[in-house]
Order: sequence, then C-alpha cells, then structure tokens
Amino acid sequence: MVAFDVHEHRHALKLLRDTGPTTLWRSNGAARCPACDEPFVRLFVTEAETTSIARNDGSAFCLLRDAESIKLFRH
Repeated sequence: MVAFDVHEHRHALKLLRDTGPTTLWRSNGAARCPACDEPFVRLFVTEAETTSIARNDGSAFCLLRDAESIKLFRH
C-alpha cells in the first residue's frame, strides 16, 4: 500500500483549511505525488467516509471510501 504522511512533508505544505475530518493543503512544489511521482499543487485529506468538494464553477466532486476502494464522482 502506498502511503503519504502529511507530517513527514509538513515543511513543503501550507495548511489552507481545516474542518476537523478534512484538511486542504497547498504544496510549495517540493512534495511529490505518491501515485505518479510528480509535484502537486493541492492536497485534500479526509477521514470522512463521504465528502463533497465544490468547485468555483458550480460543479462538484464527491468521494466515497468503502472497504474495497475510493470512488470519485464528478457532478
């Protein structure tokens, strides 16, 4: 299992929002995505089973985490 420990990369991240079960971070470019090894701009972390993420253009993404996988829904 690939892991990404936010605390290990804290020097490269700035906390933008913390709602308790979810956090949003901005990267300074030094941290790399564990999936593709490319630098990333934003990191969204959630401990919630379901989460909705609204976009400025009115569309939204919803995430569902279950025992088998994480599902991403775009509206």
